[in-house]
Amino acid sequence: VIVMVCNHGQSELLLNWACAMKARGFDTTTVLLFATDVETRDLAKSLGLAVYYDTDLFGEMPKNAAKAYADGAFTKMMMAKLYCVQLTLMTGVNVLFQDVDVVTFKDPLPYFHDESISGDFDAYFQDDGNHALYYSPYSANTGFYYIKYNDRTQYFFNSFLLAGDIIFSTHSHQISLIALLNEHASMYALRVKILTRDGDDFPGGYHYHNRKAYMKDFFAKKVDPYIFHMSWTLNKDNKIKYFQQMGEWFIPDDKACVGKTVEQIGGAQQVESTCCSRQPVVTCHYKDKPSKTACPNAEFIDKKGRSWW
Repeated sequence: VIVMVCNHGQSELLLNWACAMKARGFDTTTVLLFATDVETRDLAKSLGLAVYYDTDLFGEMPKNAAKAYADGAFTKMMMAKLYCVQLTLMTGVNVLFQDVDVVTFKDPLPYFHDESISGDFDAYFQDDGNHALYYSPYSANTGFYYIKYNDRTQYFFNSFLLAGDIIFSTHSHQISLIALLNEHASMYALRVKILTRDGDDFPGGYHYHNRKAYMKDFFAKKVDPYIFHMSWTLNKDNKIKYFQQMGEWFIPDDKACVGKTVEQIGGAQQVESTCCSRQPVVTCHYKDKPSKTACPNAEFIDKKGRSWW
C-alpha cells in the first residue's frame, strides 16, 4: 500500500502528484490518502483516491500549510505522518510512505519487492542528503520510505507512537525517527537500508541544490529515476516554483485550482478536467536554480547566485 497524508494547505501538491500520475498512466488503486480535513478528503475522492478521514484522529490538525520547516503547523502534521503509517502497518501490509511533494516516473514498488535489487531489509529510507550530526547515523528522509510488515517493524512503529512527544520537543519527525532507528537496529536487530544520495534512482532536494551534473543528466534524460522528492525546500511556494521550473507541474490553471476546494473548482466532476494537464506546465522563476529550459530573464533567489545554465 502507498500511504500519503495531506491537509488543505498542501492540497495543490497532492493535486499535482495525482495529475502527473494520470498523465503518465499510473494505477492509483494501491494508494491510501489520509486526509486531515474535509476539504482534502473531498479533493482526493474527486481524483479517485481511496481516502481515510477521522475527526477524532485529525480534528485538531491545522488546515494551513506550514510557513517554514519545523513551525507549529509543520510539527503537528509530522504527528499525522506517524499515525497513518502505524495504523496501516498494523493491518498486516507493507507500506510505502511518501510525502505529497513527490513526482513519480516509474512504479517504485517492484524495486522494493525484488530483494535481488533492493536487498533484504526491514526498512528502506531515501537519503536526506544532510549528513549533519543531528541526523546521524542514518540521515534517513521521512518523506519517502518503505516498511515491510513484520514483528520488528510493528514494534518500531508502536514504540514511535508511544514516544511521539519527542516530535514536539525536537520539532522534527525526522530527528525523532532516526534516533529510534538507531536504538532498534542496535537492540532489536531492525535492518535498515538508506538509498544513498550518491545514487541516481531516488533523487530529492539534495540533488536539486547540490548535484548539478545529475540535474543536467536528468533534463537530458540520461538518468532514469523512480521518483523525485522536492525536499530541502523552505516552504510550499518554493516547492511549486521548483516543480514548475523542472517541467513537473501538471496543473494548467493555478488561479482556478491552487488552494481551492472542490466546490470552488466547480464540483467533483470538474476537478480532473479543470485542474489536470496531460502535459507539464513549464514556468521560469529563478535563474540560479535547475530548470528544464534556460531562464535568463528570471531573478535570483540566493544571495550571490549565479545562472544555473
